[in-house]
Amino acid sequence: MPDWLIERGIGETRAVLVEGEQIIEARILRDGVVPAGSILASRLKSAGRPAVATVDRQEYLLPKGAPGVTEGSRLSIEVTREAIGGPEPWKRPLARVADEVPCASPMPAGRELMFPAQRDELDEAGWSDLLDEARSGIIRFAGGELRVSPTPAMTLIDVDGALPPAELCVTGARAAALAVRRHGIGGSIGIDLPTIGGKAARQAAAAAVDALLPQPFERTAVNGFGFLQIVRPRRHASMFELAADRAAFEARALLRRAAREVGAIRLAAHPAVVAALHTAWLDKLSRQVGGAVTLREDASLAMSAGHAEPA
Repeated sequence: MPDWLIERGIGETRAVLVEGEQIIEARILRDGVVPAGSILASRLKSAGRPAVATVDRQEYLLPKGAPGVTEGSRLSIEVTREAIGGPEPWKRPLARVADEVPCASPMPAGRELMFPAQRDELDEAGWSDLLDEARSGIIRFAGGELRVSPTPAMTLIDVDGALPPAELCVTGARAAALAVRRHGIGGSIGIDLPTIGGKAARQAAAAAVDALLPQPFERTAVNGFGFLQIVRPRRHASMFELAADRAAFEARALLRRAAREVGAIRLAAHPAVVAALHTAWLDKLSRQVGGAVTLREDASLAMSAGHAEPA
Protein backbone atom coordinates (compact mmCIF):
# COMPACT_ATOMS: atom_id res chain seq x y z
CA MET A 1 0.00 0.00 0.00
CA PRO A 2 1.23 3.54 -0.72
CA ASP A 3 2.49 5.34 2.36
CA TRP A 4 2.58 9.10 2.95
CA LEU A 5 5.80 10.38 4.53
CA ILE A 6 5.74 13.82 6.17
CA GLU A 7 8.92 15.86 6.76
CA ARG A 8 8.69 19.22 8.53
CA GLY A 9 11.67 21.28 7.42
CA ILE A 10 12.77 24.89 7.50
CA GLY A 11 10.47 27.11 5.46
CA GLU A 12 8.32 24.25 4.21
CA THR A 13 6.68 20.95 5.03
CA ARG A 14 7.20 18.14 2.55
CA ALA A 15 4.82 15.23 1.97
CA VAL A 16 5.42 12.35 -0.43
CA LEU A 17 3.31 9.34 -1.28
CA VAL A 18 5.65 6.39 -1.77
CA GLU A 19 4.80 3.15 -3.53
CA GLY A 20 7.37 0.55 -4.49
CA GLU A 21 10.15 2.78 -3.09
CA GLN A 22 9.24 5.54 -5.56
CA ILE A 23 7.47 8.87 -5.12
CA ILE A 24 4.14 8.75 -6.94
CA GLU A 25 2.80 12.02 -5.49
CA ALA A 26 4.52 14.97 -3.84
CA ARG A 27 3.39 18.06 -2.01
CA ILE A 28 5.24 21.08 -0.58
CA LEU A 29 3.46 23.43 1.82
CA ARG A 30 5.39 26.66 2.22
CA ASP A 31 5.46 28.29 5.64
CA GLY A 32 2.96 31.13 5.82
CA VAL A 33 0.67 29.67 3.13
CA VAL A 34 -2.74 28.59 4.42
CA PRO A 35 -3.42 25.08 3.08
CA ALA A 36 -6.43 24.31 0.90
CA GLY A 37 -9.21 22.78 2.98
CA SER A 38 -8.63 25.09 5.96
CA ILE A 39 -11.74 26.70 7.47
CA LEU A 40 -11.08 30.32 8.42
CA ALA A 41 -12.93 33.06 10.28
CA SER A 42 -13.02 36.04 7.94
CA ARG A 43 -14.70 39.36 7.29
CA LEU A 44 -16.49 40.17 4.04
CA LYS A 45 -14.71 43.08 2.36
CA SER A 46 -16.73 43.18 -0.84
CA ALA A 47 -20.09 41.58 -1.70
CA GLY A 48 -19.52 41.69 -5.46
CA ARG A 49 -19.04 38.70 -7.71
CA PRO A 50 -16.51 37.50 -7.00
CA ALA A 51 -16.85 38.58 -3.41
CA VAL A 52 -13.72 39.28 -1.36
CA ALA A 53 -13.11 38.15 2.22
CA THR A 54 -10.12 39.07 4.36
CA VAL A 55 -8.21 37.13 7.01
CA ASP A 56 -5.27 38.87 8.69
CA ARG A 57 -5.00 41.29 5.72
CA GLN A 58 -4.90 38.39 3.22
CA GLU A 59 -7.65 38.66 0.63
CA TYR A 60 -9.56 35.58 -0.56
CA LEU A 61 -11.73 35.63 -3.66
CA LEU A 62 -15.13 33.96 -3.36
CA PRO A 63 -16.06 33.10 -6.98
CA LYS A 64 -19.56 31.97 -5.98
CA GLY A 65 -20.15 35.10 -3.92
CA ALA A 66 -21.48 35.31 -0.38
CA PRO A 67 -25.28 35.31 -0.68
CA GLY A 68 -27.06 36.91 2.25
CA VAL A 69 -23.87 38.27 3.84
CA THR A 70 -23.45 42.03 4.05
CA GLU A 71 -20.14 43.82 3.70
CA GLY A 72 -18.24 44.05 6.97
CA SER A 73 -19.92 40.95 8.42
CA ARG A 74 -18.02 37.97 9.73
CA LEU A 75 -18.26 34.60 7.99
CA SER A 76 -16.46 31.26 7.80
CA ILE A 77 -14.74 30.39 4.55
CA GLU A 78 -13.02 27.26 3.23
CA VAL A 79 -9.81 27.75 1.25
CA THR A 80 -10.28 26.02 -2.11
CA ARG A 81 -7.03 27.17 -3.74
CA GLU A 82 -3.91 28.25 -1.89
CA ALA A 83 -1.85 31.30 -2.79
CA ILE A 84 0.14 30.22 -5.86
CA GLY A 85 2.94 32.81 -5.67
CA GLY A 86 5.96 32.43 -7.94
CA PRO A 87 5.34 33.95 -11.36
CA GLU A 88 1.75 34.80 -10.39
CA PRO A 89 2.09 36.66 -7.06
CA TRP A 90 -0.94 38.79 -7.93
CA LYS A 91 -3.24 35.76 -8.05
CA ARG A 92 -5.19 35.74 -4.79
CA PRO A 93 -6.23 32.48 -3.09
CA LEU A 94 -9.78 31.23 -3.61
CA ALA A 95 -12.38 30.23 -1.04
CA ARG A 96 -16.05 29.46 -0.57
CA VAL A 97 -18.53 30.26 2.17
CA ALA A 98 -18.50 27.47 4.78
CA ASP A 99 -20.78 26.42 7.64
CA GLU A 100 -18.07 24.53 9.54
CA VAL A 101 -16.22 25.77 12.61
CA PRO A 102 -12.83 27.35 11.72
CA CYS A 103 -9.99 24.81 11.81
CA ALA A 104 -6.64 24.22 10.14
CA SER A 105 -6.27 21.71 7.32
CA PRO A 106 -3.53 19.16 8.03
CA MET A 107 -1.15 17.74 5.49
CA PRO A 108 -2.08 14.24 4.26
CA ALA A 109 -2.20 11.73 7.09
CA GLY A 110 1.04 9.79 7.15
CA ARG A 111 4.17 8.83 9.00
CA GLU A 112 6.04 11.79 10.46
CA LEU A 113 9.77 11.64 9.78
CA MET A 114 12.39 12.97 12.16
CA PHE A 115 14.26 15.85 10.52
CA PRO A 116 17.15 16.01 10.23
CA ALA A 117 17.81 12.29 10.57
CA GLN A 118 20.74 10.03 9.79
CA ARG A 119 18.65 8.20 7.19
CA ASP A 120 17.18 10.32 4.39
CA GLU A 121 14.02 8.42 3.48
CA LEU A 122 12.80 11.11 1.08
CA ASP A 123 16.01 11.01 -0.93
CA GLU A 124 15.91 7.21 -0.95
CA ALA A 125 12.51 7.50 -2.64
CA GLY A 126 13.84 9.98 -5.22
CA TRP A 127 13.34 13.46 -3.72
CA SER A 128 16.44 14.93 -5.40
CA ASP A 129 15.35 13.54 -8.79
CA LEU A 130 11.90 15.03 -8.25
CA LEU A 131 13.39 18.49 -7.63
CA ASP A 132 15.58 18.15 -10.73
CA GLU A 133 12.50 17.38 -12.82
CA ALA A 134 10.72 20.43 -11.39
CA ARG A 135 13.75 22.67 -12.09
CA SER A 136 14.35 21.54 -15.67
CA GLY A 137 10.82 20.67 -16.75
CA ILE A 138 12.27 17.52 -18.36
CA ILE A 139 11.04 14.05 -17.40
CA ARG A 140 12.60 11.09 -19.19
CA PHE A 141 10.92 7.75 -19.79
CA ALA A 142 11.93 4.67 -21.77
CA GLY A 143 12.02 5.76 -25.39
CA GLY A 144 11.31 9.44 -24.92
CA GLU A 145 10.89 12.44 -22.68
CA LEU A 146 8.35 14.99 -21.48
CA ARG A 147 8.94 18.73 -21.51
CA VAL A 148 6.69 20.46 -19.00
CA SER A 149 5.98 24.20 -19.33
CA PRO A 150 3.69 25.94 -16.82
CA THR A 151 1.96 29.02 -18.28
CA PRO A 152 -0.65 31.38 -16.78
CA ALA A 153 -3.35 29.68 -18.84
CA MET A 154 -2.41 26.00 -18.52
CA THR A 155 0.44 23.57 -17.99
CA LEU A 156 1.68 22.22 -21.31
CA ILE A 157 3.35 18.81 -21.61
CA ASP A 158 5.14 18.02 -24.87
CA VAL A 159 5.84 14.36 -25.62
CA ASP A 160 8.82 13.52 -27.81
CA GLY A 161 10.93 10.42 -28.45
CA ALA A 162 12.34 7.85 -30.83
CA LEU A 163 9.58 5.22 -30.53
CA PRO A 164 7.20 4.56 -33.43
CA PRO A 165 4.45 7.22 -33.35
CA ALA A 166 1.61 4.92 -32.24
CA GLU A 167 3.72 3.43 -29.44
CA LEU A 168 5.05 6.83 -28.39
CA CYS A 169 1.50 8.18 -28.24
CA VAL A 170 0.41 5.58 -25.67
CA THR A 171 3.70 5.45 -23.74
CA GLY A 172 3.89 9.25 -23.64
CA ALA A 173 0.32 9.56 -22.40
CA ARG A 174 1.12 7.09 -19.63
CA ALA A 175 4.25 9.04 -18.63
CA ALA A 176 2.35 12.34 -18.72
CA ALA A 177 -0.42 11.02 -16.46
CA LEU A 178 2.16 9.79 -13.95
CA ALA A 179 3.93 13.17 -14.06
CA VAL A 180 0.69 15.08 -13.48
CA ARG A 181 0.06 13.11 -10.30
CA ARG A 182 3.71 13.02 -9.17
CA HIS A 183 4.14 16.79 -9.42
CA GLY A 184 0.66 17.78 -8.25
CA ILE A 185 -0.33 19.57 -11.46
CA GLY A 186 -3.86 20.99 -11.34
CA GLY A 187 -6.05 23.25 -13.44
CA SER A 188 -6.00 23.03 -17.22
CA ILE A 189 -3.35 20.68 -18.65
CA GLY A 190 -2.54 20.21 -22.33
CA ILE A 191 -0.67 17.11 -23.51
CA ASP A 192 0.82 17.26 -27.00
CA LEU A 193 1.20 13.68 -28.24
CA PRO A 194 2.54 12.57 -31.64
CA THR A 195 0.15 13.06 -34.55
CA ILE A 196 -1.15 9.68 -35.70
CA GLY A 197 -3.86 8.72 -38.16
CA GLY A 198 -5.51 5.71 -36.54
CA LYS A 199 -8.09 5.94 -33.75
CA ALA A 200 -6.87 2.86 -31.88
CA ALA A 201 -3.68 4.42 -30.55
CA ARG A 202 -5.50 7.66 -29.67
CA GLN A 203 -8.12 5.71 -27.73
CA ALA A 204 -5.41 3.64 -26.02
CA ALA A 205 -3.61 6.84 -24.99
CA ALA A 206 -6.80 8.24 -23.45
CA ALA A 207 -7.41 4.93 -21.68
CA ALA A 208 -3.90 5.05 -20.21
CA VAL A 209 -4.66 8.45 -18.69
CA ASP A 210 -7.94 7.14 -17.23
CA ALA A 211 -6.15 4.15 -15.70
CA LEU A 212 -3.30 6.07 -14.07
CA LEU A 213 -4.67 9.47 -13.04
CA PRO A 214 -6.88 9.43 -9.93
CA GLN A 215 -10.26 11.12 -10.04
CA PRO A 216 -11.54 13.79 -10.02
CA PHE A 217 -10.63 15.07 -13.48
CA GLU A 218 -12.18 15.64 -16.87
CA ARG A 219 -10.53 15.15 -20.24
CA THR A 220 -11.13 15.43 -23.93
CA ALA A 221 -10.50 12.70 -26.47
CA VAL A 222 -7.13 12.73 -28.23
CA ASN A 223 -7.80 14.70 -31.41
CA GLY A 224 -6.29 14.06 -34.81
CA PHE A 225 -3.37 16.35 -34.04
CA GLY A 226 -2.47 14.34 -30.93
CA PHE A 227 -3.69 16.92 -28.40
CA LEU A 228 -5.38 15.87 -25.16
CA GLN A 229 -6.67 18.32 -22.56
CA ILE A 230 -7.20 17.46 -18.90
CA VAL A 231 -8.85 19.62 -16.24
CA ARG A 232 -8.16 18.83 -12.58
CA PRO A 233 -8.93 20.74 -9.38
CA ARG A 234 -6.15 23.26 -8.73
CA ARG A 235 -5.87 23.42 -4.96
CA HIS A 236 -2.19 24.36 -4.68
CA ALA A 237 0.90 25.16 -6.72
CA SER A 238 2.48 22.29 -8.62
CA MET A 239 6.14 21.42 -8.12
CA PHE A 240 6.87 23.12 -11.45
CA GLU A 241 5.15 26.32 -10.32
CA LEU A 242 7.08 26.27 -7.05
CA ALA A 243 10.35 25.80 -8.94
CA ALA A 244 9.50 28.80 -11.13
CA ASP A 245 9.97 30.96 -8.01
CA ARG A 246 13.57 29.86 -8.40
CA ALA A 247 15.46 31.74 -5.68
CA ALA A 248 13.02 30.82 -2.90
CA PHE A 249 12.78 27.22 -4.18
CA GLU A 250 16.56 26.81 -4.15
CA ALA A 251 16.91 28.56 -0.78
CA ARG A 252 14.60 26.03 0.88
CA ALA A 253 16.35 23.13 -0.89
CA LEU A 254 19.72 24.42 0.35
CA LEU A 255 18.44 24.60 3.92
CA ARG A 256 17.31 20.98 3.70
CA ARG A 257 20.78 19.86 2.57
CA ALA A 258 22.56 22.00 5.17
CA ALA A 259 20.42 20.78 8.08
CA ARG A 260 22.49 17.58 8.29
CA GLU A 261 25.72 19.45 9.02
CA VAL A 262 27.12 19.71 12.56
CA GLY A 263 28.67 22.84 14.03
CA ALA A 264 29.36 26.27 12.56
CA ILE A 265 28.85 26.41 8.79
CA ARG A 266 28.89 28.88 5.93
CA LEU A 267 26.29 28.69 3.16
CA ALA A 268 27.78 29.44 -0.26
CA ALA A 269 25.15 30.22 -2.91
CA HIS A 270 24.18 32.38 -5.85
CA PRO A 271 23.40 35.98 -4.70
CA ALA A 272 19.69 35.59 -5.54
CA VAL A 273 19.48 32.49 -3.36
CA VAL A 274 21.31 34.21 -0.51
CA ALA A 275 18.85 37.11 -0.73
CA ALA A 276 15.93 34.65 -0.38
CA LEU A 277 17.24 33.16 2.89
CA HIS A 278 15.08 34.60 5.66
CA THR A 279 16.74 35.48 8.95
CA ALA A 280 14.25 33.30 10.83
CA TRP A 281 15.21 30.34 8.63
CA LEU A 282 18.90 30.88 9.32
CA ASP A 283 18.26 31.15 13.06
CA LYS A 284 16.42 27.83 12.98
CA LEU A 285 19.21 26.23 10.96
CA SER A 286 21.77 27.51 13.47
CA ARG A 287 19.89 25.78 16.29
CA GLN A 288 19.68 22.54 14.29
CA VAL A 289 23.38 22.35 13.42
CA GLY A 290 24.48 23.64 16.82
CA GLY A 291 26.65 26.49 15.53
CA ALA A 292 26.68 29.86 13.82
CA VAL A 293 25.52 30.09 10.19
CA THR A 294 27.14 32.65 7.91
CA LEU A 295 26.65 33.38 4.21
CA ARG A 296 28.92 33.70 1.17
CA GLU A 297 27.63 34.97 -2.16
CA ASP A 298 29.14 33.37 -5.25
CA ALA A 299 27.73 34.50 -8.59
CA SER A 300 29.62 31.71 -10.38
CA LEU A 301 27.46 29.07 -8.70
CA ALA A 302 24.34 27.78 -10.43
CA MET A 303 21.12 28.53 -8.57
CA SER A 304 20.86 24.87 -7.55
CA ALA A 305 24.53 24.51 -6.55
CA GLY A 306 24.40 26.14 -3.14
CA HIS A 307 26.19 24.17 -0.43
CA ALA A 308 27.34 24.25 3.14
CA GLU A 309 31.04 24.52 3.93
CA PRO A 310 33.01 24.67 7.20
CA ALA A 311 32.99 28.17 8.67
